[in-house]
Amino acid sequence: MSPAPRPAGEPRRIAAALGSNLGDRAAHLTFAATRLRAVLDDVIVSPYVETEPEGGADQPPYLNAAVVGRSSAAPVELLREFLAIEREAGRERPFPRAPRTLDIDLILAGEIIVRRPDLEVPHPRFRRRRFVLGPLAAIAPDLVDPVSRRTVRDLLARLEAPRMRP
Repeated sequence: MSPAPRPAGEPRRIAAALGSNLGDRAAHLTFAATRLRAVLDDVIVSPYVETEPEGGADQPPYLNAAVVGRSSAAPVELLREFLAIEREAGRERPFPRAPRTLDIDLILAGEIIVRRPDLEVPHPRFRRRRFVLGPLAAIAPDLVDPVSRRTVRDLLARLEAPRMRP
């Protein structure tokens, strides 16, 4: 795979979430991290964490991680590269939320906000997903969500805070 085109401009911090719940999950995440080094500069990979499927789905547990790097590529170009890496890892999409060999979600792209039918950045559900925020906080706790203006550390703390009942 060739590196993503890099238009002129200042590189932004890019955050991606990785997940796998089919086959050799650790090998799939390692494969993704290796391939992402051709797309992003200065890549940092979080420790891998095992999590239960979201929504109590009847499928195997996930192995999740986060990746942070730098790129001046547009979010749509990054998405194209991420989807190609997923396909290379054998990702199939037989139905929504199907088990997968590899999932790569674009979480943040610097201060960029995108709202399109095929792409939303920041990822629309990352603020309430411990399996994204935990690994991301381990490697980039001060990364800022351009919508809420909160750091990843703050978002994770809010998610983990006990809820007060009236």
